[in-house]
Amino acid sequence: MALVVSAVKREDFKSCAQSGFCTRNRAYADLASETPDWESPFRLDPASLQLEDGILTGDLMHTPTTSSSSAESSGALNDGYTLEIHLLDNDAVRVRMSERDPKRRRYDGLHKTVLVKPLISSSQYDHLARDENGLFTINYGSQRQNSARIRFAPFQIEFLVDGVSTLVLNEGGLLKIEAAQARNDVADTRTRALLERRLEQGMWSERFKDIVDTKPRGPESFGLDITFPEIEDVYGIPEHASSLSLKTTRGPGAQYTEPYRLYNLDVFEYEIDSPMALYGSIPFMLGHSKDKTVGVFWMNAAETWIDIEKIKSTSGSNRKTTRTHWYSEAGVLDLFVFLGPTHRDILKQYSSLVGATALPQSFAIGYHQCRWNYISQKDVTEVDAGFEKHEIPYDVLWLDIEHTDGKRYFTWHPEQFPDPIDMQLHLASKGRKMVTIIDPHIKMDKEYHVSIEATDKSLFVMNSLLSPFDGWCWPGSSQWVDFENPRAKDWWASQFSYDRYIGSTNTLFTWNDMNEPSVFTGPEITLPKDAMHHNRVEHRSIHNIYGAMFHAATAQGLTTRNETLQRPFVLSRAFFAGSQRYGAIWTGDNKASWEHFAVATPMLLTIGLAGLPFSGADVGGFFGDPEPELLTRWYQAGAFYPFFRAHAHLDSKRREPWLFGEPYTSQIRAAIRTRYSLLPLWYTLFQEASTEGVPIIRPMFFEFPSDELTYRMDDQFMVGDALLVKPVTTAGATHSEVYFAGNEKWFDFYDGQVKRGPGVQSVPSPAYKIPVYQRAGTIIPKREKPRRSSKEMENDPFTLVIAVDSNGEASGRLYLDDGESFEYTRGDYILREFKVQGRVLTSRSLNRQESETEWSFIRRFSSLKVERIVFQGLSGPVSRVVIGDRPTAVESGHDVAGGQYVVVVSKANLPIGQDWSVTLL
Repeated sequence: MALVVSAVKREDFKSCAQSGFCTRNRAYADLASETPDWESPFRLDPASLQLEDGILTGDLMHTPTTSSSSAESSGALNDGYTLEIHLLDNDAVRVRMSERDPKRRRYDGLHKTVLVKPLISSSQYDHLARDENGLFTINYGSQRQNSARIRFAPFQIEFLVDGVSTLVLNEGGLLKIEAAQARNDVADTRTRALLERRLEQGMWSERFKDIVDTKPRGPESFGLDITFPEIEDVYGIPEHASSLSLKTTRGPGAQYTEPYRLYNLDVFEYEIDSPMALYGSIPFMLGHSKDKTVGVFWMNAAETWIDIEKIKSTSGSNRKTTRTHWYSEAGVLDLFVFLGPTHRDILKQYSSLVGATALPQSFAIGYHQCRWNYISQKDVTEVDAGFEKHEIPYDVLWLDIEHTDGKRYFTWHPEQFPDPIDMQLHLASKGRKMVTIIDPHIKMDKEYHVSIEATDKSLFVMNSLLSPFDGWCWPGSSQWVDFENPRAKDWWASQFSYDRYIGSTNTLFTWNDMNEPSVFTGPEITLPKDAMHHNRVEHRSIHNIYGAMFHAATAQGLTTRNETLQRPFVLSRAFFAGSQRYGAIWTGDNKASWEHFAVATPMLLTIGLAGLPFSGADVGGFFGDPEPELLTRWYQAGAFYPFFRAHAHLDSKRREPWLFGEPYTSQIRAAIRTRYSLLPLWYTLFQEASTEGVPIIRPMFFEFPSDELTYRMDDQFMVGDALLVKPVTTAGATHSEVYFAGNEKWFDFYDGQVKRGPGVQSVPSPAYKIPVYQRAGTIIPKREKPRRSSKEMENDPFTLVIAVDSNGEASGRLYLDDGESFEYTRGDYILREFKVQGRVLTSRSLNRQESETEWSFIRRFSSLKVERIVFQGLSGPVSRVVIGDRPTAVESGHDVAGGQYVVVVSKANLPIGQDWSVTLL
């Protein structure tokens, strides 16, 4: 939800020119570009270097050269800095810089929230070596394939893979660290004369509209340029309503005039094609070219801006080099470098630090029905009955803020929801769940038990004067829980116990909204930066992780409310690196327009590449009233989002799937049923994401990394490695231009018609379907019997759809567990690998945790059957099928599609939990 219903008001949010530290760092970059023979003023003392147990330390000094002397105030008044380079056991490298003896210590506690475990240093490295050019090099990695090459003066770190330069820190000399200092420490008139005082703008206090940021610690921002040599395309740093391949913000022909901004904000009806900050922030960037891939994680939760520029390659190559300039307002300079060598390797390395996505309960990947607001228990019953009447499956019905008693969270409106437990039990009888909204702002009310307890325990955020902060949000005068305080996290989690959240059951789950946090009376509609948290941590230092801490505390509460632990489901609007450990997110308050529909694809792909795969966009658009065609097309695409939810604003017309009549009801029903038929595939992909850190929906280049035509392609995507999906995002379209990558076959998901790549082809996209194609060489598990919910499908048999490649081979997986508990972590799951080689289909177990104990799920469900098998793309006819040693006739006969044979075995009856083989003769 957002404050009002109107187009985004840009004046409510800062531009770089209105942000002091952004202006100062950009001005520093201007000074560097305008100064001949510019050199970074930072030098590394060679005599100070020590390498021990995988950690290199040294003294970094700010010693202005002639070219940089006009910028002395950027850090000259400090006794020096410490440099740390940590070689980690996952082949990542951590680089840290901070003042040696600071006058005021910077916030440095982010790792406690972001990183999942203490870092382990690597023993796989060679000793420090110095060459004839005065460079020190460390070779590391299992094969010593990676190198960190350190230059002393000017200071620079270059990372190489097999001798090829892949990433460079401070190549452009933009390293700038503002030391905390007393206000009268800076009096350099040359700086003000040269850059019109931009290098000192907003250092001591800053006004935006009528609100003053007091900046009690003075200036403490820092910046660094990060260069991707001969890599033209970089991705990541969500959330922005922009393209997949990030656009330029500096240099000739820059596509944006503003830098990309990371600062979690409530920006309703956000602009399309803009680097404006939105609801979430993940400072992770991936660079990719045909012959190299590299990742960077800038571990900082303060406001951050990032400039992107394309420059000529110094090697003389035709490829451009991407130079990025990162700058944050507070905290320490703490970044990680991942050299892969593949993007899959990089995401696994990254997720080993910040965590992979939590495996959700199985219901969570079904269809969710939501609007602001289903106003009563009677309304809930009627909506549920509508799904029954029209035979449309769904798993979750959602309630927004009006379900509460006066917008007091953890309560129910006594007249409109008189018996919430009975309501939940009614839905549960059909395998369905309910979600209620719970936000971080707490109504100031002397009779509201949550407000009373948090006040008595001093668990609210304070203002700059160390009095309880009072702002305005949905309940009116409100306070915000301080999740930087460990006691607050545990206290918040305890509110979800059944004896405290009266009217809740184990089928009730949670939606965390407004957790940027949104404060209607605050600067930029959020908390003031000088608000104070536990241990006098300024809000500016942890702003971007506040929502993730709230998300984590809620997930903890839903997990621990049961004696037998149950996986939580929590949707969050704000997010940061690590949010994937707690649940799903969505792209925020979008609009019922074709433009917002189209931009959802690159937004979701970007979020997935940044390590948060469980994401979705509000189907139909939150604001406004979608025309029936737009709504239908959005459902068809939304069925292939990892998180599949329809949502609508309070002032929008009702738009349950059957309200537009035919043919739209049937078309929407078909889209939702497609999602349900593919739930076995989706659940298997979620399991892969939870162990490997890979996205669930993937940009084309992820699966075809050598195909340069895919690098900026963001209007179609892959679901796993098997399905190609092309959303139809233009009104009235009956055909779509689809790019078929690779020199292989692609099979129409609906009718088996064959296309062959590589190249773009025009394919039909009639009103009742969008282009979806199965990639040759893959096997997709399905369940094809229509049911009212995913719970009612758990005993249904499976269909395997096999698309063999030109070698007659294919492979795929199926993952199953109880869909609710954490028993899978102990080995109670089924993971099967299916392979076709030499016209033989085999099934074998990949469960690495099998033991002599007969696990509950395996015992109950190992007899589930593979009932039907469809072979596509066979090179010749099949006369019969042998299952094990039992001959079976091919009941469907042979059909030829695109010169390929299709064979269907309709009564295979093969147990899913056992090894077996099927031979085609």
